[in-house]
Amino acid sequence: MQVISIMHKPDIGEVDLNLLKLFDALLKEGSVTGAGTRLGLSQPAASRALGRLRRLLNDRILVRTANGWELTPRALALSASVTRLLDDARAIVSPSEFHPGSASGRFTIATGDHLALLLMPELVSRLASLAPGIDLVMSAPAGDNVDLIAQGGADLAVGSFEGLPARFYRKPLYDEDLVCVVRQGHPILAEPLTLEDFVSWPHLAVIITGHGGSAVDEALAQRGLTRRIAVRTPHFLVAPNMVAKSDLILCLPRRLAHRIAGSVSIEILALPMDMPPFTPSIIWHERQHYDPAHKWLRNQILEIARIV
Repeated sequence: MQVISIMHKPDIGEVDLNLLKLFDALLKEGSVTGAGTRLGLSQPAASRALGRLRRLLNDRILVRTANGWELTPRALALSASVTRLLDDARAIVSPSEFHPGSASGRFTIATGDHLALLLMPELVSRLASLAPGIDLVMSAPAGDNVDLIAQGGADLAVGSFEGLPARFYRKPLYDEDLVCVVRQGHPILAEPLTLEDFVSWPHLAVIITGHGGSAVDEALAQRGLTRRIAVRTPHFLVAPNMVAKSDLILCLPRRLAHRIAGSVSIEILALPMDMPPFTPSIIWHERQHYDPAHKWLRNQILEIARIV
């Protein structure tokens, strides 16, 4: 006897979009309390909504482990689809035009500290003047931030990117090069800086990941040279202050070095070897490419980049 199994599709009318918003918040926050705060829900209300979400998806979604809260495999598998669905829903109801003076909302930008110093003060000033109802969040760096953008954790990222996945857009900001930075009165200033002198002194290196080398080390290796890195830090902005109190040599992007030189006792020297320039860019996902508010934000950053 043949047995026919009939699967009943869930009624779309039973799906509460707010539950999917909670799902998205759980992905970003990793806890019920954090998700509730993001959505403006009390902890009990967020817990009740999680219970409904679990029944809807027939999965625990979030479980407590010895290391804290963790998403289940099914939740992780659904994350991209839910993010895409919510983005599509926002696109359907979002206005076709953006009026910054009357707009409200929030932009989240992921970037490192040195690009934030160069770009964000002017952006904050422009938001206050042109779009006073818009809030700005600077996200903590997450590697190169590409995954953060893909998962919807930030609206755009600013940085240097070697390659991008499909469905990403990039816009270059400006061409940049590196310079040397030393303290005022450093003995190396007595003579023109040579490559031999450059590698003979200890260095401070800004390595964002905290390990590995940099473009400077690669350029030296091509010449059969190495340098001693006495101090490593992931922070561009603290590095010049350490150099000002030591005999260390530091390589920095030119614009950043000149911005900091006015407030820190340092001298700027030309790098004693040729290195190709690099180009910081802004990147974003295609789901926001045509969004008028996002386009306005991108244009503000591009205008600011032309004057830094």
